[in-house]
Amino acid sequence: MRSVTLDWTHTACAAMRRAGAAAIVAALAACAAPTPAPLGTGDLGLVVGRASGTLTVVNTSDKTALGRIEGLGDLSHASIVYARHGGHAYVFGRDGALTKVNLITRRIEARVMQAGNSIGGAISQDGTLVAAQNYTPGGIKVFDARTLALVADIPAVFDAPGEPGKRSRVVGLADLSGKRFIYSLFDADQIWIADLSDASAPKLTKFSNIGRQPYDALVTPDGRHYIAGLFGEDGLAMIDLWAPEPKVRRILGGYGRGQQPLPVFKMPHLRGWAVAGRLAWLPAIGRHEVLVVDTDTWQEVARVQVAGQPVFVMAQPDGRQVWVNFAVPDYHRVQVIDTQSRRIVKTLEPGAAVLHMEFTPRGEAVWISSRDANRVSVIDTLGFATLATLPVEAPSGIFFASRAARLGL
Repeated sequence: MRSVTLDWTHTACAAMRRAGAAAIVAALAACAAPTPAPLGTGDLGLVVGRASGTLTVVNTSDKTALGRIEGLGDLSHASIVYARHGGHAYVFGRDGALTKVNLITRRIEARVMQAGNSIGGAISQDGTLVAAQNYTPGGIKVFDARTLALVADIPAVFDAPGEPGKRSRVVGLADLSGKRFIYSLFDADQIWIADLSDASAPKLTKFSNIGRQPYDALVTPDGRHYIAGLFGEDGLAMIDLWAPEPKVRRILGGYGRGQQPLPVFKMPHLRGWAVAGRLAWLPAIGRHEVLVVDTDTWQEVARVQVAGQPVFVMAQPDGRQVWVNFAVPDYHRVQVIDTQSRRIVKTLEPGAAVLHMEFTPRGEAVWISSRDANRVSVIDTLGFATLATLPVEAPSGIFFASRAARLGL
């Protein structure tokens, strides 16, 4: 019996020595192998999968997809803002959900169902507050960016004829300097500024009779002007936020005067930062035109005829070109306008149902989502070659982490 035990012990010890030697060799090999470079958030971005309620995390330099984040709910009209460090993103879902995701771990860190119907949001200048703009119920809600705890609930209440205390849908929400947010009330024809310096007692500044049905808005890159497009009439409403006593000024009034109104197949968006040099490039509602506006005088200086009804009009980071996508039936096209000659220099067809475009941080490429083609195309902005295509199920919005350092996005 002792002999059998000794033989077994000897065999087991030999096996353990062999295993130990193998482990040591493997460890040494691992040490000799090159260490992967750490991943910086400035290279990352998110692509919304509107049909599946997912986010695809992408690397903008490698032009690759790194993985997916699932469980985001209804993303049929989703938008995203970033924490200052670019590692966290806040996703506003159409179903009213606000979700905080981690781009590095590709996980959901917090999630709240804050409304019944939401179409976007903003993050404060210091990165501490996140605000959601809501259709149902109408108003904004403001949350602690770290925990998503509710900080303030500001209903968009106004007195309509025969309907005192009615709530308006909120659009055009953007961040301003300090802990302030500016937004438009579609049903009330108003613009409000909410100052959250004291979150327990928000201070509201209200501008009335700004024009019929503001549908979207932008803040210019310098933070000076807030411009709201008007759906109910030709023209836009603008506020000079640097003025000692800001007032609403109407610009481009009657730009469609004398022309037969066309049906609007998709509401245009103003969130492209389409300001190149001293010129702003804006979509004309329901028309096959891009309006060119001098930002010193806020007068129209030109119009560019385009292939269809523009939805997004977006300027490259250097302002050299403006890219335009369209509503149906022309939503398979993208056109590129040269800002010097104000001529179309390229028409692209990256795939059916182009929904969004996003420039890389320094503008060498643009990423374009084609919902019905189930792909994202990466296009060289200099030669217009397709550099890569990424399969994504029904992609829509594309949001890069470089937005973290930009005002009003």
